Amino acid sequence: MSTILRRAVGATRTASCARTFTSSAAARKDIVQDLYLKEIKAYKAPPAAKDAHVGVVKAYTMPPTPKVPALPTDLASELSAYDSSEPVTASVATPASAASHHGELADGGAEAFLELCEADVHDEHH
Repeated sequence: MSTILRRAVGATRTASCARTFTSSAAARKDIVQDLYLKEIKAYKAPPAAKDAHVGVVKAYTMPPTPKVPALPTDLASELSAYDSSEPVTASVATPASAASHHGELADGGAEAFLELCEADVHDEHH
């Protein structure tokens, strides 16, 4: 029995010797975090200059007040000039390819176009 006891005591000694590296709170400390916190606490902001805003902030000036719109003095003559003027219409030229493709539309106007739209489509390929 003494040999069994010796083996048991020897096994516990080797087991305790094998775990010599233990994790402790000191080993878990973060060196970078400690250095960062130390530098943050030691930082002192530079004193603010009295005229630090000069050159950065522009002086505010009020915009000029708008003028009140004035009514025309001779409204009747302006209205008659407007009524007598001819409206300007833009003449749109028909492209040559469209005129050759739809030859009957060149002179027919809107009515011819509507008739063409309502006509049956004849497919020449079939």
